[in-house]
Amino acid sequence: MIDTIIFDFGDVFINLDKPAIERSLFSLGVTTITDDMLETAMQYEKGLIPTDNFVSAFTDKYPFISAAQFKKAWNSIILEFPEYRLEFIENLSINKNYKLILLSNTNALHIEQVIENMSLYRYERFKRCFDQFYLSHEIQFRKPDASIYEFVLKENKLEASTCFFVDDTKENTQAAAQLGIHVWNNNPAKEDIINLFDNPVFQKS
Repeated sequence: MIDTIIFDFGDVFINLDKPAIERSLFSLGVTTITDDMLETAMQYEKGLIPTDNFVSAFTDKYPFISAAQFKKAWNSIILEFPEYRLEFIENLSINKNYKLILLSNTNALHIEQVIENMSLYRYERFKRCFDQFYLSHEIQFRKPDASIYEFVLKENKLEASTCFFVDDTKENTQAAAQLGIHVWNNNPAKEDIINLFDNPVFQKS
């Protein structure tokens, strides 16, 4: 029986435009996103690089881009958070039928933009819905590394077989499934988190 639901954030609750960062950087004159820059971004999402150092890593490599231009491009991925999804997770929290955990790959700049887009009031409403609210840059783990799922299981004294994990990135759900966690690799173009309980796993519960 499922007693814990673990949620991704982007393209599960808040809408994302994932190609927007690359599109925005290319519009500023960047022609290639190099492997070392991708690695820098992953280190930033693990909280291993301060924001100022992260921004300067890109502006040093691409000196024709200002810090403000880079931040705007970096945050262009963040879109709106529909109210009906916020109401869905609030109702789920009120019912207290499941332990609710957020597990997001993100970073300080993106969270600042999330708050700007949805307002601090609505962001705090969202946070209050969860028993645990894990952001990769705060816990220094990142999906799909097995260590992040093992951390969540150990910290919350959970059995993998009683957990259900929702994420729009297949690599992330595959990694969780290898540990015995039930998963849903949602397609944000066709599926919505408010239909969570249509999943066959919950039909058996």
